[in-house]
Amino acid sequence: MNGFKAVLFDVDFTLIYPGPMFQAEGYQVFCRRYGMDVDPSAFDAGVASAARILDTPDEAPYDEELYVAYTRHIIERMGGRGPTVDPCAREIYREWAACHHFELYDEVPDVLRSLAEDGIRVGLVSNSHRSLASFESHFALDGLIAASVSSSEHGMMKPHPSIFRAVLDRMAVAPSDALMVGDSIRHDVEGALRTGMRAVLLHRSEQPHPRASELTDHGVPVIRSLRELPWIIVGR
Repeated sequence: MNGFKAVLFDVDFTLIYPGPMFQAEGYQVFCRRYGMDVDPSAFDAGVASAARILDTPDEAPYDEELYVAYTRHIIERMGGRGPTVDPCAREIYREWAACHHFELYDEVPDVLRSLAEDGIRVGLVSNSHRSLASFESHFALDGLIAASVSSSEHGMMKPHPSIFRAVLDRMAVAPSDALMVGDSIRHDVEGALRTGMRAVLLHRSEQPHPRASELTDHGVPVIRSLRELPWIIVGR
């Protein structure tokens, strides 16, 4: 892959990952404040089973109730019950927007600087309600991001093509000159391809992605770290 003028990145689980506040023990702390005693060992299963809630139609607009329902499901799978489940879920949803609860993957600043040095514009496109301007400032990425759009700001969620086009329009870059990088096949890869972009799937795991061969055959590289990205883009 080469000849790109811009690279768009997903944010959550691509550039940043949640800290302890959004892990099992963090959920337990939230729930205790609302008078619920939950089982942290059930957290992972709750997250896995909640994923289907976010599998919305491609034309779905951003809806905070979707994410509240996702969080409520996890709390209930951990054993939370009663009238305080909903307000607890809503507080967790609100806190998800706070950058200080997240950590930046180690390689991100160097990779973004490398792209900037090569004259490639960087955009962000996120299915979240987080302020992406605050994100840039909090993680000291000012000057490295050319444009950003969140689904709560735009109104539509990935994989809808309009949210990708909104970022590209702000950078004055055609879809054929841009690459999307993210951790979701449906939201990031398929959404980008529908828009006319090319895509890379980020799979941060030691285990091979089950669809790696299929994706590679369709011209979608699968990488384990963003450190592999400059080589894919400019051959070094």
